[in-house]
Amino acid sequence: MPTLLHIDSSPLATSISRELTREFVKTWKEKNPEGEVINRDLAASSLKPIDQNWIGSAYTPAEARTPEQVATLVSSDELISELEKANEIVIGVAMHNFSIPSTLKLWIDLVARNGKTFSYGSNGPEGLLKGKKATLVIASGGVYESGTPAAAFDFVAPYLRTVLGFLGITEVNVVTAAGTAQIMMGAVDREIFLKPTLDKVRELAA
Repeated sequence: MPTLLHIDSSPLATSISRELTREFVKTWKEKNPEGEVINRDLAASSLKPIDQNWIGSAYTPAEARTPEQVATLVSSDELISELEKANEIVIGVAMHNFSIPSTLKLWIDLVARNGKTFSYGSNGPEGLLKGKKATLVIASGGVYESGTPAAAFDFVAPYLRTVLGFLGITEVNVVTAAGTAQIMMGAVDREIFLKPTLDKVRELAA
């Protein structure tokens, strides 16, 4: 059974990135009526930041972990299980200060674990989540796409491509809704502005 992992990281329920990922999920479900959707709302999660105890637990062999260490890794293990189960992943991202929201960075820190999602071998690190496809749905107030004057300030798509590739997910599509500040300022109609991006989202989900 095909499984889609739907990740939202924006703290705003009305955010454009959330609207776009909801459309992705809707279209994907129409194509895969028997498929399962795992929804992970990072803004509504109470994930704990990485600390000394977490690092010590993660680097202790599984068979040697204390009950406290096992409990420390419960959230990480759950997030990794979702990734392992999914055939496809869609991640909604609202650009924050040229980068990703802190909630998404914490998710990355919790799922990037040696021996679980990547490993080190004689040829260096190797991602263990091969054969999956990811779609990044990115909304930004300004325009930072390649070829624009502000392109050098985009640390969202390049970073996420790198992280996902490190974990073995190399088939990554990117959909960008750039210049959304125009909507907030009332300079453009939201529905008209988003139509081309929604069409692209539907195309990738179908």
